[in-house]
Amino acid sequence: MADESDSQTARHMNVVQNPKRTVSMSDVAQAAGVSQQTVSRVANGKTNVSPDTRKRVLKAMHTLGFRPNYAGRSLRQGSYHAVGLYVYDITEIGNFNMLKGILEATREPGYAVTMLERPEGSAFSLSEVSQRMAALPVDGMVIGMSRMATDFNEFVPQPGMNTVIVTMYSHPRCTTVDSDQYGCSYLVMNHLYGYGHRQIRFVAGPVHSIDSQFRERGWRDFMRDHNLELHEPIHGDWTANGGYEIGAKLAQDKQMTAIYVANDQMAMGVIAALRDAGLRVPEDISVVGVDDALEKTVPNVGLTTVRFDLVERGRVVFENVVNGPTGHPLAIRIPGKLIKRRSVAPAHSRT
Repeated sequence: MADESDSQTARHMNVVQNPKRTVSMSDVAQAAGVSQQTVSRVANGKTNVSPDTRKRVLKAMHTLGFRPNYAGRSLRQGSYHAVGLYVYDITEIGNFNMLKGILEATREPGYAVTMLERPEGSAFSLSEVSQRMAALPVDGMVIGMSRMATDFNEFVPQPGMNTVIVTMYSHPRCTTVDSDQYGCSYLVMNHLYGYGHRQIRFVAGPVHSIDSQFRERGWRDFMRDHNLELHEPIHGDWTANGGYEIGAKLAQDKQMTAIYVANDQMAMGVIAALRDAGLRVPEDISVVGVDDALEKTVPNVGLTTVRFDLVERGRVVFENVVNGPTGHPLAIRIPGKLIKRRSVAPAHSRT
């Protein structure tokens, strides 16, 4: 019986072995000597097939190079079991760890993730992105908005497709999820204020960065709430070298006692420049960053910073794109945690 089945499969393989022709369930059924319904049961993991028959069907599938029709199965089930993710730069720490959280969340329900990446420096519209995603086999989409979209307020999501935007801005028709980029500034500023610092400078990220905009807004509001003298921030490029250039300029500021830097890489550059200028951190100048992104790359890192659970952000994003709200869209902000290390000390006059 096995030899007969093998020869039957081999004969049928000669018929279907054409690189331009897709192997069908009918081909597998004919090669295995079973019905198409039996092939469908095996392809979909059903249990109501005898072990011998299952083995014969799987062998025919393997020999013929059969792949289950994913699109057809999705149409029958009413779901692709996949979500789309569109981001600006997947190598950014926030995007990379968010993707990790999304992938972790997809394991149990068995979802897949389809990704698109926006070219560096390019403007984009949410409508254009959603149209591209809607043409793919996905049930919902996540759009990372590190820069403001040209049509943010006017955007209407695709009908019947949950859309989550990763941003601090609330949207009238879509749920938005982000780490609390505004609240993290109050964590930093309350910490510095508690150590007696009143002359606190802010090093911002690029002007176009939404994260930096909200971190700056939190710094400004705290300074005004406490009637502190406000000096306009200096904008950097998120890099340690950019932070070093800014730190060299700030080293000339004789009134400053603390610097709040919008990310850890720039903060480390600022610290290096201050020390090269003969200033001690934290004895002369206290420095705080944001992200807690250096612990795995910088040994014995002493930088006080704010840690965001970016993996959790990915899980929250996935849950909301798969089980989106039935009523009004949500604005979910995940708070950060202040990580106290060795870069902050009590303030004292430098004049």
